[in-house]
Amino acid sequence: MRYLTVAFYLFVDLPDYAQRRPALLDLCLERQIKGIILLAPEGINSTVAGAPDDVRAVLAYLRTDPVFATLVHKESWSHTAPFHRMKVRLKKEIVTMGVPGIRPTTGAGTYVKPEHWNALISDPAVVVVDTRNDYEVEIGTFVGALDPRIKTFSQLPDWAAQAPALQAHAGKRPKVAMFCTGGIRCEKSTALLRAQGFDEVYHLEGGILKYLETVPEAQSLWQGECFVFDERVSVGHGLQPGAQQLCRCCRQPLPEGALDSAEFELGVSCPRCFGTSTQQQKDGARERQRQWLLAKSRAQTHIGRVADEGIVQEQ
Repeated sequence: MRYLTVAFYLFVDLPDYAQRRPALLDLCLERQIKGIILLAPEGINSTVAGAPDDVRAVLAYLRTDPVFATLVHKESWSHTAPFHRMKVRLKKEIVTMGVPGIRPTTGAGTYVKPEHWNALISDPAVVVVDTRNDYEVEIGTFVGALDPRIKTFSQLPDWAAQAPALQAHAGKRPKVAMFCTGGIRCEKSTALLRAQGFDEVYHLEGGILKYLETVPEAQSLWQGECFVFDERVSVGHGLQPGAQQLCRCCRQPLPEGALDSAEFELGVSCPRCFGTSTQQQKDGARERQRQWLLAKSRAQTHIGRVADEGIVQEQ
């Protein structure tokens, strides 16, 4: 069986978001769809997977609602199930920035299609900002992009307020181009800058994933791989699976040389998280790894912890 994974989000006013949860969850369970959907007053954000007909049935159901009629999704394929549970969660934000009053529905920057992105970021007058977390940037980014070196998206506003490259010169703010994995973070980031008085703010339509899908590798300004929040771990040009491996403890890609580090233990820790997890957490991870190996030896599926999967906020 081939699994179809779809990722989608839409900023849209959704005051009745909580009332939408039961019917959506029931449909996904009926269709045996797995993954996670976030609903919030500002919209919807999701990554789900399953049999192609079932996944497309869920998309069709959403698009019959006028508020989701413009929903755009991205597809990828795998021979193993990317998720093992289905969750529909209610959130304050579909991607957490923590700045009240930011409204991407009306205040986001200008979309730039992937085929026009190279020309924009090659302009020396444009400040190019990677809005993703530091471990994502570490394995790949666009040539010349600034790395805010943030641990979470909610740290971006403070960085933007202090970044020298974003300060006004001679009373004029710079032209800014922002990007992220699938579009959701840069859409909210550009809304933040516009709220702060930036006039020329742009973001990559469909994010890095759409760029890698659309732009031929020979013409690409992307270097490295793109981290994705599912079992593929990373993808490259053409959305082909990358070479990155995942730490099952911190859910981040293993840093270079991790496998040779004394702080690496399969399923338990890596150099990124060794010093931040307690001995109790490490013992729990060892037991989980033991159970996973036991299930594998019996040709069974071990679904692990709820926290092990379903991260979609970082699209």
